[in-house]
Amino acid sequence: MPVTPRRRSGKRITKPVGCLLTLLIIGAIVIAVLLIWSLAAGLLHPPKVTPPGKEEPSSQPADCPDVFMLSVPGTWESNSNDDPYNPSANPVSLMLNISNPIRERFSNERLEVYTVPYVAQFSNPIALPPDGQASYNVSRTEGTGRATARMAEVYAHCPLTTHVLVGFSQGAVIAGDIAESIGAGKGPVPANKVLGVMLIADGRRDVGQPNQAIEIGQSPGGVGAEVALKGFNMLGITMTGPRAGFGELVGRTYTICAPGDLICDAPKNALAPVNMVGSIGTLVKAVGNPVHSLYNGFVVDDNGSTATQWTVNWANGLIDGAPHPAHS
Repeated sequence: MPVTPRRRSGKRITKPVGCLLTLLIIGAIVIAVLLIWSLAAGLLHPPKVTPPGKEEPSSQPADCPDVFMLSVPGTWESNSNDDPYNPSANPVSLMLNISNPIRERFSNERLEVYTVPYVAQFSNPIALPPDGQASYNVSRTEGTGRATARMAEVYAHCPLTTHVLVGFSQGAVIAGDIAESIGAGKGPVPANKVLGVMLIADGRRDVGQPNQAIEIGQSPGGVGAEVALKGFNMLGITMTGPRAGFGELVGRTYTICAPGDLICDAPKNALAPVNMVGSIGTLVKAVGNPVHSLYNGFVVDDNGSTATQWTVNWANGLIDGAPHPAHS
């Protein structure tokens, strides 16, 4: 008697369907790895600041300086343990060409120069082997937090002291973000206590838009790397796009950008979130680009003043003309 073949109860998975399932599983694993990697690299945590609201006194303690200058070094120009009053983490830091001459000109009673000590790194997340550096988010968060905290401390103890903010590269992003908060009434000091802000090679430069910084020297046609990469948030790198504006500090905020410096003069199509690997590689290389490191010799006016010389002269003028608060 012939045996009738038994029919299989389940359906066979065709090869195309099986390949699709395999690709979906691999994709899910890649996404999970990237998410874990991004969380491990660090998220960007802007500090929460309570806007100043106290009534202004007629005098302040005798140990208060008339002017407080916040100097924020760029990537690889500081470290978390550096001395804020005698910085030595990087002896060739661009900011020393600004802060040292200004400090030498004024007495301690007239001026306090505080150089923000922070990790100041920008890890390349696609480097093999890993470069061992802190991520941009971790570095920027620490720098912003320490700068904001020190300004808040000064204002709490010295409410009549006026402030000058200067930053370069990653430090310009930090100083600019704090200035934006102050201009919106949400910073560590009131806007009327800020004499001026200078941002050199600002990664969030967007001069063509309203309420942005005043350009000194040439005005390159590009934008800051964070503007070009707006929306990228992965692997410890958060690109926050352009600032909303400097509010009450619009007329007191300045910026300098050398043509060809991709940190502040990036063509909008040069860096793109859709080209993640290429954009990250370009951004990391831009930090070490010779154009980015030569602002001490970059001429910005007809008198032959370089970016650092112009900034020194500008800051000296602000400090010379700043109020002399009474001491109690």
